[in-house]
Amino acid sequence: MKVKLLRYTKDAELLCGAAASTSTRSGTPSEILEKMDMETAKRLIKRVTGYGHGSVVEHAFFTFSIEGVSRSMTHQLVRHRIASYTQQSQRYVIYNTLESYVTPPSIAQNAEAKKMFDQTLERISQTYQDLLKLKIPKEDARFILPNAAKTNIIVTMNARELRHFFNLRCCARAQWEMREVATQMLKQARKAAPALFENTGPSCVELGYCCEGTMKPTECNVEEIKKRFREL
Repeated sequence: MKVKLLRYTKDAELLCGAAASTSTRSGTPSEILEKMDMETAKRLIKRVTGYGHGSVVEHAFFTFSIEGVSRSMTHQLVRHRIASYTQQSQRYVIYNTLESYVTPPSIAQNAEAKKMFDQTLERISQTYQDLLKLKIPKEDARFILPNAAKTNIIVTMNARELRHFFNLRCCARAQWEMREVATQMLKQARKAAPALFENTGPSCVELGYCCEGTMKPTECNVEEIKKRFREL
């Protein structure tokens, strides 16, 4: 798995600070942005988003390359509708070896389970190749491929949607692969625009409480999670 921040809005914090100031000042947005300094922008963003007015950070966009993840993971990712996605197509990409699949850690750490998993994937790959040899179109042969099949995807989100995404997907209850991707995305987004993501993470970090209710994992230690994400 690899996650890389490809592009993001230039001077994202200054832009969002200007947006926050535009609603309460008489000057034009262009004039406000021209005079905006980083310390003022950071203060405005923290204050306004603290009031729950997240629209001001929608003006900043971040584009990530997410590579070598499973189709199982991307099926979850694309449920976040306020985003743009371009994913590697199974109509064109051929799957033919075990390197083409993601193995969950719980399976990799269990010798018997790993053997069963690999043998099944080998049979799937061979059947897939046999279908292609029979001149079955790739778009039809792919019907046999599992959720473990690797894929690459580009995703673009605005900062407000990213913050919401991190609330949900950095949570200890999120699926392991999705959680790892989200955590890597947060680490890189925070480095690019610290003021926009300073206290962002799972809901217990940003909101101060767990939103999972009775679904909260019993092994979840909120204080440890808060510490880990603040030091990310």
